[in-house]
Amino acid sequence: MIRSFGRRVAAWTLVAVALTSLTLRNVALADVTLPAVFSDHMVLQRDVPIPVWGWADPGEQVRVTLGERQATATTGADGKWSLTLGQCAHGEPLTLVAEGKNTVRVEDILVGEVWLCSGQSNMAMSVSRSADFPAEQAAANHPGIRMFTVNRVTAETPQERCQGTWQICAPDTVGGFSATAYFFGRELHQQLQVPVGLINSSWGGTPVQAWTALAAQEPRPELRPILDGWNQQIENYNAETAKARYEKQLAAWQGQAKQAKQAGNEPPRRPQAPVDPRQSPHRPASLYNGMIEPLAPFALRGAIWYQGESNAGGSAAGLYGLQLGTLIANWRQRWDQGDFPFLWVQLPNYRAPQQAPVETSGWVIVQEQMRKTLAVPNTGMAITIDVGEANDIHPKNKQDVGKRLALWALGTTYGKPLVYSGPLNQAMSVQDGKIAVRFEHVGEGLKAGGEALKGFAIAGEDRKFVFATAQITGPDTVLVSSPEVAQPVAVRYAWAVNPDANLFNSAGLPASPFRTDDWDSP
Repeated sequence: MIRSFGRRVAAWTLVAVALTSLTLRNVALADVTLPAVFSDHMVLQRDVPIPVWGWADPGEQVRVTLGERQATATTGADGKWSLTLGQCAHGEPLTLVAEGKNTVRVEDILVGEVWLCSGQSNMAMSVSRSADFPAEQAAANHPGIRMFTVNRVTAETPQERCQGTWQICAPDTVGGFSATAYFFGRELHQQLQVPVGLINSSWGGTPVQAWTALAAQEPRPELRPILDGWNQQIENYNAETAKARYEKQLAAWQGQAKQAKQAGNEPPRRPQAPVDPRQSPHRPASLYNGMIEPLAPFALRGAIWYQGESNAGGSAAGLYGLQLGTLIANWRQRWDQGDFPFLWVQLPNYRAPQQAPVETSGWVIVQEQMRKTLAVPNTGMAITIDVGEANDIHPKNKQDVGKRLALWALGTTYGKPLVYSGPLNQAMSVQDGKIAVRFEHVGEGLKAGGEALKGFAIAGEDRKFVFATAQITGPDTVLVSSPEVAQPVAVRYAWAVNPDANLFNSAGLPASPFRTDDWDSP
């Protein structure tokens, strides 16, 4: 009898636990929740309507309060709700409260300027890896600068949610901040005297097509070979075959590494484990789906972009302008905030110093494609051909990179009276066997970073370029000539991966590489 009673108690206990578990799951489903970007220490964009969204039970009414602003929404059948709060000016920290069947509170919210910061490894590169880190760390007491770093994840379809946290800038946190984003944000913070929020969504080694929605790329016939190539990879992928191939490569590598160690040599690079192409961060739209889509439509001022290295190899470099323009249009459409500012870093100098008059490569083609994309309204470009490193694709001087991006923002978006770009070629004309090149963004005038101006090459109809003599003949004009070319028709400047060039403006900003011909375009 006692054993029977005990069995009944045990059974009742199991039923109670099961019911409690089911109840907890239902409560969790009913909870009002917010996207991860709406969390403690966040920064909201000032002077614009503020979209807020989240999830709750279908049909549940949700009320959101921010200071004196309040709005309500009813959750749809899909469990989503959204609303818009009125504009805020920067001021004292605020608390956001979302109320339904439960209450969610987000504390210590600042209002200021918010920028989305994206790209590959040079955007991901942290302050701790940049130049002068000890000094930068000691000076990083900027509680008005906050960074939200998106966790890296790929996705086959557009996602609603991502993960990440807001960090307040301080000596013990700044080391993990994106260096380019931090130095950009610090300049804005100091010049504008308002809080700055930086949303870092970046992943090293990734191409531009991974950050662009598939629906934006598919209508572009020029991009079909890239998309079709990935579809073919996915169709052909066999996990067992890939695993067997990797194990064979690994066994061979282990033998080679052992021999190298015995000989006192560096071992060869370890083979990489296979990755299902459906989950690759290189796959078109994979990072847009997982790391950009979930952020929209969080109110922004604009975006900064440091990427291009992964698209500089092979014949596809000539597509970069189309790809970058497609990404910009895609993001602007998704945010529905008009043509918000979009600024990028032109690829810096890299690899062996220039030897020939011109050295065409995918790297310089991407640089050119970036310059041409300035034709897209409300865009800007930080020129960095003087701050790269020959032996490191990740130059440590991110201070100048961030500041030059900030100059574009300050001079255009924020209307500050300053020189915000390096010289950009505007026009050319042939005069008595010489080519006159006129520039914009010269400040008080063009300057040579040294005694003699370098970096120019000219050619005649035979398309054979030679190094040229160049002279600054006016505030915005350079005259280029060579006794070897009696009738020049084309001029190039800094046309090499690591050019020997030294044209600047009065603000100390370098001129962008350029050419006036298209003779060896891919």
